[in-house]
Parts: sequence; C-alpha cells; structure tokens
Amino acid sequence: MGNYLLGLDAGNTVIKAVIFDLEGREVACAGQEGHSRMPCPGHVERDLGELWENAKRVIRICLDKAGIDAKDIAAIGCAGHGNGLYALDREGQPLLGIQSLDTRATGLVEEWVAEGVGDRAVPIARQRPWPSQTPTLLVWLKRHRPELFQRIGTVFLSKDFVVNRLTGSRVSEVSDMSGAGLLDLAARRYDSTLMAAYGLADSMHMLPPLIESADIAGHVTEKVAAETGLAAGTPVIGGLFDVVASALGSGVSRTGSASIIAGTWSINQVIIDGPDLKAPVFMSSTFDRGRYMAMENSATSAANLEWLVREFFEGEHEEGVSPFDAACTLAAAVTPATDDPLYHPYLYGAQQDGHARAGFYGMAGWHTKGHLIRGLLEGVAFGHRQHVETIRKAGATFEEAVLSGGGSRSQLWPQIFADILGVPVTVAVSRETGALGAAIAAGTGVGLFADFTEGAAAMVRTDRHYQPDSALSAHYDRRYRLYEDIAKAMAPLWRRLSEAQGLATGVAA
Repeated sequence: MGNYLLGLDAGNTVIKAVIFDLEGREVACAGQEGHSRMPCPGHVERDLGELWENAKRVIRICLDKAGIDAKDIAAIGCAGHGNGLYALDREGQPLLGIQSLDTRATGLVEEWVAEGVGDRAVPIARQRPWPSQTPTLLVWLKRHRPELFQRIGTVFLSKDFVVNRLTGSRVSEVSDMSGAGLLDLAARRYDSTLMAAYGLADSMHMLPPLIESADIAGHVTEKVAAETGLAAGTPVIGGLFDVVASALGSGVSRTGSASIIAGTWSINQVIIDGPDLKAPVFMSSTFDRGRYMAMENSATSAANLEWLVREFFEGEHEEGVSPFDAACTLAAAVTPATDDPLYHPYLYGAQQDGHARAGFYGMAGWHTKGHLIRGLLEGVAFGHRQHVETIRKAGATFEEAVLSGGGSRSQLWPQIFADILGVPVTVAVSRETGALGAAIAAGTGVGLFADFTEGAAAMVRTDRHYQPDSALSAHYDRRYRLYEDIAKAMAPLWRRLSEAQGLATGVAA
C-alpha cells in the first residue's frame, strides 16, 4: 500500500489538493480559486464545469510538485462545503451549482416559520430550515424554476460532485447529508416524513445512495487518470462535510472537543455522544458512526476580511508581505478602547436574520484603517461568540477550542478569539485542515489507521496556544452587548432594504 494520502477540499471559493505523508506532513499543495456568479441579488452560483476543471488542474499541479509516483497514493479523500445545492441531470451531466452563500430563499424560510415547517423538521433532522440549506433551495427551485427542477436527476453536495467526476459514482455520505437537514439524524437515513414536511415527498428519487465517510465510494477511472496523472483504480472514499473534516484535521476527534473554524463560514462545533440536547441546535453526524456534532454556523467569518482587503487594501503593503498580514499588523497597533468602531459581519446575511447586512457603527474622524480592521476582526469573533453561547445554553460543554480556517493564520486573530470566547485557543500546524481531515478519513478507509482517533494522533501536530486576557474580558463583554443591541435595532431597517431589492420574496425586483 502507498505511503501517501491525497486530500481534496472543495470550498465555496477555492478547491485545494494536498498530498500528505502518513505523519501528516504536507508533501505538496495546490489551490485554484473559482468564480461565483450572482445573476441577481441573493443568488450565488458556480459553474460545475469550471469546478471540475479546477479540480483536475490542482491535482495535476500537486502531483507534479510532489514528484512521487501516483501509484504511491494509497487513497483519496474529499471534503467540501456543506449545503447549497449541487445537481446532476437525469443523464448524470452537471446541471446546477448553488453555493451556501445564497440567500434567495429567505422569504420561503419566513413562510415556513409561520407554517411550522421547522417544528416538524427539528425532531427528525435536528435542524431548522434556513435559506442556503439544500432542501430549502430545492423547494425554491420547485416553486420558481419548475422547468429546471424537473430536469434534476441527483441532488448532492460540492464534494460529492468531485467524487462523482473522479469515479463515476453517484453517492453521498452521512456527515454531509445530515448537515444538509436531509436525514433522520438518529437513524442516519433518509426519511419520507421529513421530506414531506419540506414539501418534497415526490423528490426522494433525487437523493443518492448513502455511505459512511470512510467507505469506498469508487475508484479513479481510466479517463480521469489520463487527465490528472492519478493512478487508475486508486480508492476514493465517501468523504466529509468540510467542517467535520476541518475538526478532524485540527485534532478534534474526542467527545467534548471543540472546533472553531474562521473561514468563509463561522463554524462552531462540539463533539457529543448523543443526538439530543436540552435545546435545539444545528446537529450533524461526525466522521464516525456513533457520535454527533452540535454546531451553530453562518456565513459571517473570514470572508469579511477577504472582502475588506480585496476592495480597499490591495496594493497598499510592502512587497513580499501579504495584504492580510499587512491588515492584521495595522489592527495589532490599535490599543482596544471603548469608542472603537463595531462591525456586523453580515455580508451574506446572518443565521438568525437572512435580511441582515454588514456595517460599521460608531466611526469617528479620528479612527484609522487599523481601527476599522480591528473592529472587523472583533465583529467576526463576536459572531462566533453568539453561536458558541447558543451551543452552551443547549448543554454542550467545552473548556478549550482548536481554531482553524484562514483566520487561524493570523498571529493576532486567535488571541482576539481567546479573549472574546473566554477559553484557551490552540492552532494546529497544518493550515489545510479540511484536506488533512479528508486524508485521515481516506487512510482510515483503506486500513492504514485503526480508526479516526488513531489517524488524527498520527497526522495532526500543534503549533500555537493562546490564553484569554482576563483584563479585557469586561471590555469585550460590554462591546458584545452593544453588538447585539445594534443588531436588534437594525433588524427592521435590514428588512426594508431587502424588500426594496425584492429579496423578501426571493425573486429580484
């Protein structure tokens, strides 16, 4: 059996290929940014042909960089962003890719709240419907694009599409489909009562066969081998919901462990033994067959910093210094003060309010770029705190957390997270935790590791630790309360903005 594992990570913005040795060292890495289409406000889509071309390209580049024989890759694992909607037509050809940043179905979710759809779904799926959720988008298509809906043959998620192109198999796996609100979570299977609650009783045939994360989905085809340089016949496992993969790839594998991911999405999750807590929170399966993730998530994290840097700070830094590092250096020079600007990280809406929009509050003439950047970094961490408090109130407990995602690369941001969340924060060595988690699952699937915990112990290493600064706790508590109060005051105005754009109904004016 080979001495390497290939992890693929199909995110909302970038697809990456990383080859690891069996001790978790990165042998080679390649990434390719994709393009999102926004045909009208609230709609965020991608071209599936481009996604697959990008996947093939990063695999080829990664193999060339590694300089290894492709036959030495023991197995391939793929992680991908959850939810959204990726569809093949009835002939198995790419049809549609809707990303999990999409908010077109906000009006539908509000309608469902009034009708009690969530009350019927929660006991089964352990989730309430939300705008970018796969079944919500499927119902939106059924209602507003019936001709497209009728062409759908298979509905699955981003990494399932990549697995399909690699192997020809049309399958999904439990962590991703449970994260999409499509399973009876306790039974780990599709449920006709749940589908009927969504109004999708006639759509069960669109759901692909389910396998477990480390089960072999198929093998690399001869055609794909010729196009990528992979060895034909290489096993490809079912893969993982990327947030679960990132938890595993950052070393979070035991009950009571917490994973915070500051990426495109704000992901906040704790491993628990059973699917029931004393209050409903978003739930999914973990990477194994017996445990669950209690999580609260929203598209409110590091994508905010990416936007700010791209639109306002590109080119304003020394040669050889990344614009993100330059931005964080400006923020680090700011001493926290009571009149610092506050920021709501709602570029793509908020979990609790699909109409919410981003904004700075309390800016004054003496504030600098550094103040704005620090306000944004704090605002993103406040958004994470909001989710963490929901999880804690539901009964899931933890005393420390592992931070991963793009936000963990900063020297400053993890400290802000520790200060605002009030717990020690650890950062793992590998920056590609999603790909590493997928690789650990692949190694487990072909028997290189006895289980996921053994795989994580073998392949994950710790880099940095951050202790919360108790002197700042009262400061951040006050700012967090202001953050929440401003959001409550803005809610009716955000809705008026959505109505003006036609987004309250999900159809652009």
